[in-house]
Amino acid sequence: MAERPERRDFADKLNHLFAVTKSPDGDEYSNDFVAESITATGTKISGTYIWQLRKRKRDNPTIKHVEGLAKYFGVPFNYFFDDDVTGRVDQQLKELADERDRLKAQAGDNEAQRIAMRAGELSPHRRQLVMDLLDVVYRDQQAEQEREATE
Repeated sequence: MAERPERRDFADKLNHLFAVTKSPDGDEYSNDFVAESITATGTKISGTYIWQLRKRKRDNPTIKHVEGLAKYFGVPFNYFFDDDVTGRVDQQLKELADERDRLKAQAGDNEAQRIAMRAGELSPHRRQLVMDLLDVVYRDQQAEQEREATE
């Protein structure tokens, strides 16, 4: 028999969504930011109310608030009420986070990203010159690493 997912309450599930949904800087979104984003879509909600839900000070949100939160975090409405759905979505969120981390590691540090952004502002001809220069530097680095490995 398959094991049932651990039972978590609304606050646990909401806090988990905050923990795994990060801003481009890698920070957790604030209650106020999420509230403003949801309110901008037509569902009025405050950062204080979201805080109360997360701290279990309030535990019976309206359907509209649950819909707004679900839409903001990109999860189905039933995420908050069906533990099987929660388990499947959490697994998908984990896989997405792992992929995001992998891509972030591949993209390199901020300096590499700045180089790419600057290159994007160049004309196609000058971008090709930069690529040619990078190819030369890359081949030189590869040759140096091969020499060090054989020593």
